[in-house]
Order: sequence, then structure tokens, then C-alpha cells
Amino acid sequence: MKQQPVIAIHGGAGAMSRAAMSAEQEGKYIAALEDILRAGQAVLAQGGSALDAVTEAVRLLEDCPLFNAGHGAVFTSAGTHELDASIMDGATLRSGAIANVNCVRNPVLAARKVMENSKHVFFVGEGAENYAREQGLEIVDPSYFSTEARREQLLRVQREQPDAAVLDHDGQAMVARAQPAADPIDADRKFGTVGAVAVDAQGNLAAATSTGGITNKQVGRVGDAPLIGAGCYAANATCAVSTTGTGEMFIRMVAAYDVAAQMEYRGATLEQAAASVVHEKLPRIQGKGGLIAVDAQGNVTLPFNTEGMYRGYARVGEAPVASIYR
Repeated sequence: MKQQPVIAIHGGAGAMSRAAMSAEQEGKYIAALEDILRAGQAVLAQGGSALDAVTEAVRLLEDCPLFNAGHGAVFTSAGTHELDASIMDGATLRSGAIANVNCVRNPVLAARKVMENSKHVFFVGEGAENYAREQGLEIVDPSYFSTEARREQLLRVQREQPDAAVLDHDGQAMVARAQPAADPIDADRKFGTVGAVAVDAQGNLAAATSTGGITNKQVGRVGDAPLIGAGCYAANATCAVSTTGTGEMFIRMVAAYDVAAQMEYRGATLEQAAASVVHEKLPRIQGKGGLIAVDAQGNVTLPFNTEGMYRGYARVGEAPVASIYR
């Protein structure tokens, strides 16, 4: 029996900046999410695989400066960029990941090349960049990833909380601001990762996650986004998951895999398993954020324990649904 394909995406979670938020800015985020959902939906509608759909969605999220991945990535404490990404095929359990790259335009494409063309799963730093070059991927000057808004964010954090690595961008809200946040989710209290999950007409699942890391982080730090099982997981027998949040906590909880494990070992539904991880287990260790997940039956869940999460889903043949708030 053919499955009605569906794709879900996220663009980060965090605390709201309602006082400073404009309807215009909120509309920009919703429009961006809907456009990217339509692109992933189109791949599925044309008979494309879940793997192709999540790759395209995350590529577009990386190219959108509203989100912290690719162009628009946050800065490290040294004023540089370090990008991470991962992808997983639920049909085969093949996966690929890269971390700490600063010249690969679309890290998710590099992660997919690792999965498909390498005998390895995970490359980092210079080795990952060299592999991307060998695979013919687009290489850019590191300045391509920079935006003035992200640079101002780094300078503000360094001025007001010099020792903080603002978990993109958690931590306490800045006491003094040169200007109020203009984003629907406060840029200084936001966890900036992007991701996509999908099920295609054949019932195959896939997940992909990408991030620019965390503002003012120590050079070399890696969070959950490129770690299979923590920030990304897919298995046809259970579900596909992409996470966003306090990366260190999601690593410690092996959050993405835990959703699948609860489905497999205790017979939880997709919604029950995801809620357990996000609302019960992660909060025990102050884990903040959320996740998106789909199963082979086309069920979708998008739980989060913050004030908001940029998120949405689109079933083939139906209008995309995008949201920010609870």
C-alpha cells in the first residue's frame, strides 16, 4: 500500500521576543518555512525519495540567512564559522556527517556525499573540507556565511557575557541590548539548528540536520547536530528524527535515537516517544529545545519545551502548515 508522503522541517527553538516582534518579521519566517516545505513536498510529489526531500529542504534552510546554518551561521569566539551536518537513510541505516567546516557552501550535501561515496560515516575539519572538494561540491570563502546581524550578536555576547557560549542562543537574556531583538524567537535565547524528516510513497524514512553551532562557542566544539543518534536518526522500523536545542544535553540523552528506541522496545507511539524525550527526560538535565519526527505510517509530531520553535510540515496534496508559537 502506497504511503501519503509527508515532510516536516524545523529552524530552531527558543524563547520568544514578543515585545520586539513585528508582524512583518514573523511573516518572513512563516513564508520562508512554507516555501521550503513546498520545495520538499514537490520532491515527494514527483515520486522522489525521502532522502532527496530532506536533502533539498535542509539545503534551502542552509541558504536562508534567517536560520543558523550555512549562510547566516553564528560566529565562534574567534569570529570564525564552524558548520556541522548529518543525514541518515532509514531504509538502509546508512548515514553521513561532517563537522567544523568553514568553506563548504552546503554542509548537508557534504554529509550526503560521505554517506553515499565513502566507506566512513563522519569527517571533521580539514579532512571534511578536502573530501567535499574531491566530491565536486561548491567551496566558498568563509565570509559567505557571515551576516551583519550574526556579527552584532557575537559582539553583544562578548561585551555582556564574555565567558558565555550562548547555546544558540540560550543562556540568560542579555541585560542590556543595543537594540531589541527583531526576530519572533529572541536571537540571544534561541537554539539554532535546522533539520528535516520525511516519509516517501514507498514508506522509506530519512532525516537530516545542519547547524552553524553556538554563538561565542570555543573553537572546536561540536554539538548534537552531526551526531547520529543525538541530533539525527532514521530507521524505517521506527521513525525519522531531527533535533534542535542545548546540544550537550541532547548528546547526553542520545535524544534522537531514544525516540526510536522507545517505539521499538516499549511499543510507544511516535507521539508518546517524542513527548517522553522532550517533556520528561531532557528537562531532568536542563535540556531545552525540541524535535521533529515522522514514522512510516505518515504520523508527524513536533514537540518542544521552549516558548517556540520554527517548524512546519506538508503532506503531498495538502497546503503546508508552518508555526512558531505553542
